[in-house]
Amino acid sequence: MFHPPWPHGARRVPVRCRLTALLILGAAWAPLASHAQPALTLDQALQLAQDRSRQLPAQEAAATAAREMAVAAGQRPDPTLKVGLGNLPLDGPDRLSLTRDSMTMRSVGLMQEITRGDKLAARSARFDREADAADAARVVALAHLRRDTAMAWLDRHFQERLRELLQSQRVEAGLQIEAADAAYRGGRGAQADVFAARSAAALIDDRLRLAAQQVEAATVRLARWVGPDAQQPLGERPPLTAVPAAVHDLDTHPDQHPEIALLMRQQAIAQADADLAQRSRRPDWNVELMLGQRGPAYSTMVSVGVSIPLQIDLRNRQDRELSARLALVEQARAQREDATREHLTETRLRFLAWQGNQARLAHYDRTLLPLAAERTQATLTAYRGGSGSLDAVLDARRLEIDTRIDRLRLDMETAGLWAQLHYLTPADPAERRAAAIPTTTDQ
Repeated sequence: MFHPPWPHGARRVPVRCRLTALLILGAAWAPLASHAQPALTLDQALQLAQDRSRQLPAQEAAATAAREMAVAAGQRPDPTLKVGLGNLPLDGPDRLSLTRDSMTMRSVGLMQEITRGDKLAARSARFDREADAADAARVVALAHLRRDTAMAWLDRHFQERLRELLQSQRVEAGLQIEAADAAYRGGRGAQADVFAARSAAALIDDRLRLAAQQVEAATVRLARWVGPDAQQPLGERPPLTAVPAAVHDLDTHPDQHPEIALLMRQQAIAQADADLAQRSRRPDWNVELMLGQRGPAYSTMVSVGVSIPLQIDLRNRQDRELSARLALVEQARAQREDATREHLTETRLRFLAWQGNQARLAHYDRTLLPLAAERTQATLTAYRGGSGSLDAVLDARRLEIDTRIDRLRLDMETAGLWAQLHYLTPADPAERRAAAIPTTTDQ
């Protein structure tokens, strides 16, 4: 609790000055009073962000489209209806007649491509892998959505705490101005002390303006995810002292990391393309049945035909395509392995920083903040006893404010690390399984 730093014998602060201090104190407590309104908790913000997201439905639509294509790709091609007219005379007595010339023939037929079952299965499997990748991409989008929403919520929470801290310090700075002014008018203080107290208060005012600006900016960033509800007061901050067990298991189960799981799905797509290219080395046949009719004096005839593509340059066409697809599989595998190392390293570094910051916060609470407060109290006691200066009080007060702000910023940094770790993996076990279970092409 702050004690006005006037020396013994100085007259007390007038009633008008005390009223001014009370008004400033009321302004400082105004944000706290607003918390009586319905509060936006972190869980509510996460749910709002998920409900408002358009990225999640987009990925769901992509997965649905791929699954529909998987069914379509597994079907044989439609038969082809062929209608023809051959040897129609263009001049002479039988000009444009369909029946008088014995060579004129009308024909109708069907042609069907005979696609092998293994190729149809490979085509269908390729779209199934694409659907798996869309599901994994949805999990990545959801993890990023939760992380970014949590960080925006926490950013506003800490910016408001910083503003409240500065407001409380501004109240004390106002009391210091009144005390220095009273001591000067009573002939027991220097005018320089009054200017020093006012300068300290002016610096806090500047910090308050910046803090108000940062609160508004944090509200705008939160509105990006939760919409108009970002204007509500925030609820209590959840405990930030634990991270999910899945974070500790990433070394043994890296596929639980959503982005690594997505890369695995993309590798599976490349492998499915290679499997399809392997099966395309054998051509598909076409079978054709045709009925032909000439004049009424002639019999109706039937024709049967088989078309087989001749792969006369298999080495430079089909084999080259297969080699290209296999190279893309190797590219996807190498990129996945490199990205796995990068993501796991980033996660380990964030976890170490989060743990180290927890220890630093404890050091602030145990040592640095008490020492700063004791120094301020000692300078106040010396000043009230007439053996200290107001400059020493203001210096101690500035050090205490800076220490508290440093502690708050460290807490903000720690909360950001917590959000990146806590929302790294899906919260829903079903979503985590959808992203992590490898398909047969992953083996």
